[in-house]
Amino acid sequence: MLYRETRHGEGGGREAMKTAVGERRDSAKKLLQVLKLELNDAQLDTLSGLENFGWELKFVRRKPFQPSVAVVMDGDRKSMVVLEADGSLTENPDIELRHG
Repeated sequence: MLYRETRHGEGGGREAMKTAVGERRDSAKKLLQVLKLELNDAQLDTLSGLENFGWELKFVRRKPFQPSVAVVMDGDRKSMVVLEADGSLTENPDIELRHG
């Protein structure tokens, strides 16, 4: 848990920080639930196994007239794979990431 030390007479600093961190975690969980709605059963099965090893669904890219692309990253953010519609994984995908 993250805490912020308060200065002379500033009350509630720790509580405010805990609330902000909790709200971010809640919104991240909700976003993950929404992203998982984009996946089919085969993809969800594979993702469930990957999550046991620290991998996370990061985003689902949707381009017009093309199939959606689900991208999963390891916990260290060093490796990225595409979760294919059949539940298989494509390592070293040909995906351009936006940096910003």
